Amino acid sequence: MISPVADPRISIVVITRDRRDELRHSLQRLAELREKPLTVVLDNGSHDGTAAMVRREFPNLVCVALPVNYGALARNIGVSMCQTAYVAFCDDDTWWAPGSLRSAADALDCHARLAVVTARILVEPGATLDPICRELETSPLAAPFELPGPMLLSFLAGASVVRRRAFLSVGGFDRRIFIGGEEELLGCDLAESGWLIAYLPDAAIHHRASELRDPHARRRIGIRNTFNYTWLRRPASDALRRTAAQLIRLPRDRPSAGGVLDALRNSPGVARDRVVVSGHVAAMMRQLDASQLGSDARRYIS
Repeated sequence: MISPVADPRISIVVITRDRRDELRHSLQRLAELREKPLTVVLDNGSHDGTAAMVRREFPNLVCVALPVNYGALARNIGVSMCQTAYVAFCDDDTWWAPGSLRSAADALDCHARLAVVTARILVEPGATLDPICRELETSPLAAPFELPGPMLLSFLAGASVVRRRAFLSVGGFDRRIFIGGEEELLGCDLAESGWLIAYLPDAAIHHRASELRDPHARRRIGIRNTFNYTWLRRPASDALRRTAAQLIRLPRDRPSAGGVLDALRNSPGVARDRVVVSGHVAAMMRQLDASQLGSDARRYIS
């Protein structure tokens, strides 16, 4: 276990793979934060000297070099290493704005049932608001009591702060999703356990999309995971309806076909592990269908 360096409430967990130079930029920005939180870097089996760079240039950080790519599950390892009540997630192409970690910790302090807060995402260069934030701002979900922002059912991992106890209580991110949309399954399981998620516009994170990502591969994975998540948790009638709507929206191209084929290949395991949510959570999912299917931020393009 690792003790925090400064603010006793919050730490940062960063996951990365083969993006050494982009990670360096993000870590430099995180090092400037007044909160001075402990930062744990999980290197998902990089081959570009990422771990060596972190240890050489950022000796005050904790760097764990994993032997293979754990995907989002690397965050589970990072959270288990931290002792703070709250853990902020960061990717190798994102960094928290000054004061935002304190705002997130304050919000979580004030709401005992709040498990996750997701910040405003500012796209670089230019610090323009990410289109997904419009969807979060207009969430149709009704909170059982006043929250620091609109109530959500999912979140954006690279722009969120989690309550460590809540995160660990539901097992963290799931191996069946691996990476890409992993937050939806976790958010659903948190809701099933009585936890809440909120959009926190008072906090902000900057995102400079990596130039090294493969947009077609990323889209293929996202399509696969969307179908997997739909059938892992939703009632059959809802899952059929949502699947049909998603298929209609997909572009007719190779990445889309690959994502659908991958989902079909995974279907035996999904059927085996399927656990349908309660009526209350299923109703929340139905409430979000229209806004999600109509969101420009969720268009399957690359």
